[in-house]
Amino acid sequence: QVQLVESGGGLVQAGGSLRLSCAASGSIPSFNTMGWYRQAPGKQRELAALITRSGITNYGDSVKGRFTISRDSAKKAVYLQMNSLKPEDTAVYYCNAVFWTVAGVKSDYWGQGTQVTVSS
Repeated sequence: QVQLVESGGGLVQAGGSLRLSCAASGSIPSFNTMGWYRQAPGKQRELAALITRSGITNYGDSVKGRFTISRDSAKKAVYLQMNSLKPEDTAVYYCNAVFWTVAGVKSDYWGQGTQVTVSS
């Protein structure tokens, strides 16, 4: 059983910074990708950022240039440094980890979410 536990959310003023952390525990495979998704009230969940096992990153258009994702493979952890925060970044942020078996079976894991609120 894999568990992802997020931390680091909170309330910050516009222009400020926050750093989210996500640590995996349990029977942990070597995840193919780890990342962060977010969901604002009344909106669909969207990609914030993800990083592959080899370090390739992908960002949502709205966070490019402001957010940076990093990964500690030894600790099975992923981080999201969020700078120049805007009120529209307010959302619940979810950690995600994906593992593909050699047979092509996908396992998708999610954290419980952490609230980020940016005040104007």
